Amino acid sequence: MTDITMIRAAATRLAGHARRTPLLSSPFLDEIAGRRVFVKPECLQHTGSFKYRGARSAVSALDEGTRARGVIAFSSGNHAQGVALAARQFGVPSVIIMPGDAPRMKIDNTRALGAEVVLYDRATEDRDAIGAALSSERGLTLIKPFDEPQVIAGQGTIGLEIAEDAAAMGITRADVLVCCGGGGLTSGIALSLEADAPGLRARPCEPEGFDDVARSLASGEIKRNARTAGSLCDAIITPQPGNITFPIMQRLCGPGLVVSEDEALHAVALAFSRLKLVAEPGGAVALAAALFRADQIEGEAVFVTISGGNVDADVFCDALSRFAV
Repeated sequence: MTDITMIRAAATRLAGHARRTPLLSSPFLDEIAGRRVFVKPECLQHTGSFKYRGARSAVSALDEGTRARGVIAFSSGNHAQGVALAARQFGVPSVIIMPGDAPRMKIDNTRALGAEVVLYDRATEDRDAIGAALSSERGLTLIKPFDEPQVIAGQGTIGLEIAEDAAAMGITRADVLVCCGGGGLTSGIALSLEADAPGLRARPCEPEGFDDVARSLASGEIKRNARTAGSLCDAIITPQPGNITFPIMQRLCGPGLVVSEDEALHAVALAFSRLKLVAEPGGAVALAAALFRADQIEGEAVFVTISGGNVDADVFCDALSRFAV
């Protein structure tokens, strides 16, 4: 199981490789939210999302012999690109299993990073089964997108940075809103905050119709989504929370927050106009929650992750045209 020691070790391995992203703010966003909003823009991370941290952490933790045989991963795009880049940096092969309806840019970028891409139908095929079969056939090491201790450790390095920056600003109590799919980022951040900033509370944020984590936390047991596709927030669509991530979130996180697709698109437009950031809808749900669910948030300040910026041009243009500022 991931713990703070593993997260600190991952931070050491990531030093000089992962970017330390800043905290950004805007008085315009503060006014909408009714409190200070501090944005952690992981859309500025290598490959355009936080996923590089977990991928590099997991690949770098393998022994040399195992790593040399190659790695395999399944992802709608962001984890795919993170694993592909980490594997290329170590000079080892990578195979990435991606849904056929993933944004074309993410598929193309993954191939451009040197990975072999295998497409599947997420409505009718089980990506876990595909990954397990290919891993066994080729002797590849499976790097899961969220339910993997070393991946969680890598994502947890974001929490270390938030805790350090919050302490420097004298902020000791606040909610930390996290874009959440299977819970790797949320649980990693929650573990780091528990150790270094216990007054800061991680809270998962999800789109309507795919709020399995919020429902699971509310019920005390893992709940599945009725659908596994069909959302603009494709980057954070998973069937259910992870078996590793859910107990961590259950122990450490506050209630989940749920936003609409339109609110996520509105947040995409505001991130661009007010912070000059390019965010994808799934990467903007935490910002949307900060801005449009202010009555469900506690404290005079809130921290927000923008988890990714790999958005298709037509979706981005639609957000800007519909929610022009």
